[in-house]
Amino acid sequence: MPPTAMSSAPASLEVLAPLRQPDPSQLDNIKAQLDLVLLALEALVGIGSEAMLQAATELNLESMVADRVALWRLRQSSPLRRGQGGRKKLDVEEARALVLISCHLAKHDQELIRRAVALLEQMAEQNREPHQTALLGDYLDRFNNLYQERMEDGDDVSPQILTQLALKLLIDLLFYSAPNGPRRLWLALLDRAKTSNPVSAISH
Repeated sequence: MPPTAMSSAPASLEVLAPLRQPDPSQLDNIKAQLDLVLLALEALVGIGSEAMLQAATELNLESMVADRVALWRLRQSSPLRRGQGGRKKLDVEEARALVLISCHLAKHDQELIRRAVALLEQMAEQNREPHQTALLGDYLDRFNNLYQERMEDGDDVSPQILTQLALKLLIDLLFYSAPNGPRRLWLALLDRAKTSNPVSAISH
């Protein structure tokens, strides 16, 4: 078999190689979803670009996410983001790399994610609002602030929709932190990419 771009890709990406690949038309939706997953991790755990770059190193993905600029350009490729500067077309290999990085980070902070989801369930059982607890209240505030600051429609999306989106992403993070997290996230991305609006695809 002749050498291809796939054969030169990092070995860590092979876990996703057998799975169905997205159509080019779905990539915009997928990169928006991936950016939102990382946004939820930022809001809950407080991670920044250094943690994401460290994850790329641990996964041998430095060739795809080499530095802060490369990471920023990948995340800025989301169609939801404000501004056009640095925006690039995200290819399938880069999308898969971001899937692995997201799940690696979620696994690293699985205990905190699990605690937050358990607290969310407890609040629901008690018919109390999530923001009445410190952990969930801080997470929701940070998520809303980050979304409003970075996204083009940040000033137009209602707080209720953003809260719904943040809580759905929190629950998703628990699944993505599991050993089969990358597969779960990749299949979720493909399924949700059938919906034109990535925010509504996740929050419903």
